[in-house]
Amino acid sequence: MKKENKMASTPSALAYGMDEFRGAFEAFKEANDRRLAEIEKKQSADVLSTQKVDNIDRALNEQKAALDRISLDRHRPALEAPTTHMQSESKQAWGRYMRQGDVSRLLESKQLSAGSDPDGGFVAPDETAQEITRLLEDSSPLRRIAEVRQVGSSNFKKPISRGGAAAGWTGETDARAETQTPTLDLIAFPAAELYAMPAATQTLLDDSLSDIDQWLAAEVQDVFAAQETAAFVNGDGIGKPKGFLSYVNAADAAQQWGEVGYVATGVDGDFAATDPVDSLIDLIYAPKAVYRPNARFVMNRRTVSAVRKFKDADGNYIWQPANAAGQPSTLLGYAVTEIEEMPGIATDTTAIACGDFRRGYLIVDRAGVRVVRDPYSSKPFVLFYTTKKVGGGVQDFNAIKLLKFALS
Repeated sequence: MKKENKMASTPSALAYGMDEFRGAFEAFKEANDRRLAEIEKKQSADVLSTQKVDNIDRALNEQKAALDRISLDRHRPALEAPTTHMQSESKQAWGRYMRQGDVSRLLESKQLSAGSDPDGGFVAPDETAQEITRLLEDSSPLRRIAEVRQVGSSNFKKPISRGGAAAGWTGETDARAETQTPTLDLIAFPAAELYAMPAATQTLLDDSLSDIDQWLAAEVQDVFAAQETAAFVNGDGIGKPKGFLSYVNAADAAQQWGEVGYVATGVDGDFAATDPVDSLIDLIYAPKAVYRPNARFVMNRRTVSAVRKFKDADGNYIWQPANAAGQPSTLLGYAVTEIEEMPGIATDTTAIACGDFRRGYLIVDRAGVRVVRDPYSSKPFVLFYTTKKVGGGVQDFNAIKLLKFALS
């Protein structure tokens, strides 16, 4: 008998949610236009008008979060076993370890016992590791926009060209002038250990219809994603990835390699009172033209709420909702990725980033996920101490620029 699919109505739910979201934005524009008209006429807005705009803005944020959750739930696996009854020997051995703690077959399997030991846990099969990685890509916003590379060592090193290589035109028989040697820099991305410890009941483990690998992947997904994202944005690089906001910041005109350039709003802790959009335009054009085709904005939802009220010189709102479910909203035509770990608008904060993050930021995944089964520490629950190694850092300091809310 085929089991009912809980997500069968998800596409219609997404479509309905998108219609509501676009309708709420139209209401937001109408209310904000009235607020701006009152400011222009009376130098201040009516309290009720301001409150209405804020309420609709909060509703927009809540609807956007709900849409993101629906979209994410579409990728969450059900706790059902695969329909096939044919499983590999290594898969069967892994299942016996997860469900019953039987390590005998794991120790006999070269594939699973390599680099493993009973006390330090066992390396999960490739299918389990790939499932965890896939779910992380769905729930980690930086993974969706940065370059992600899987490596076999704990310290990945990459040579980076800082420019200087010369080229030129020449005829078939003309002499070739000696070209300039490129300037190379070697940057390292050490992988730090990230861990989670989900708990399961023995009833779940004894249920032959439950897919333990998918359960484990779903359980560690949110924990891993939250810790990773915080590190990719603000991590200090000590026992964790180095966040793109943790590098030395420098005014864009004076930025050097190893620093992340910024553009200042010219106002302490805020946008300029007149023409606030100019700062965003300056930020878009801070990276060179080669980075702009794939550029996007990164900010938290509170900052999105602030820029959502801005209009361009023609009176058009610069923020626009997505045209379809699963697509990002846009700001001045560029996609917006919301990351809650970004700082809010305040004195000297870099609350908005813009650039090509796929060229600018590198995430390094050490191949393999290790699991230690612990049925003793939290009886009657069985704990699964799960670890993976992740690194990250800026690989192209010209690809990402920041907007700093400061005088200079």
